[in-house]
This record gives sequence, structure tokens and C-alpha cells, in this order.
Amino acid sequence: MKASRIMLWTIPVLLVALLVGGWLYARAMTPQLELGTAYAARVACACRYIGNRDLKSCRGDFEPGMEVIQLSDDPATRTVTAWVPLVARRSARFDPVLGCQPEPFKGTPLKLR
Repeated sequence: MKASRIMLWTIPVLLVALLVGGWLYARAMTPQLELGTAYAARVACACRYIGNRDLKSCRGDFEPGMEVIQLSDDPATRTVTAWVPLVARRSARFDPVLGCQPEPFKGTPLKLR
């Protein structure tokens, strides 16, 4: 009886601690993920529209550690979007004269301490 009562409280406390730790980690990593998604969008855009390569082959141009970044392509607007689910999203659009240009940032600027 006593062991089941301890388990009844231990599991929810561990789950809450895990969720809070994950949220704090994601918040701390947000600036780096914003930078990484912007870099990935621009590199993938150049690979796709200047190099005329398939978007899947463009992943080979990424730096180590960028595996969490997802890519999508919109051929109608010649735009590549890179994102990390629930954290960061950036796009780059191909212009025949200027090449791949990042979209202007539309979020809230991060506050530096």
C-alpha cells in the first residue's frame, strides 16, 4: 500500500520535472535554432534553385547538428522554408538577380540580458 502511494506521487512529479526541463532547454536554444533555420533556408534555397538539385540532396550541405531542421519547398514562389517544430521557422526566396534572399524576420526580437 505504501509503495503504490509513493509511485502515485513520483510519476507525476517526474513528468512535470521533465516537461519543465524540456521547456527551459527549448527556450535557451531558441536563438541558436532561429539562426540555424535561417542558415538552412538560405543554403537549401541556393542548392535547390541555383544548383538545380533535389531538396533531399541539399541536406548533405548542412553542418553537423542540423538534423532537427525540417525543409519544405514551394516551387510556385521559389521559396524554401526551414523549421524546427514549435520553435523556429525561416524562409528564403530565390530572385533571379539577387539569388536567395532571406525573408524579413516577422517574430518578436529576443531580449538580451
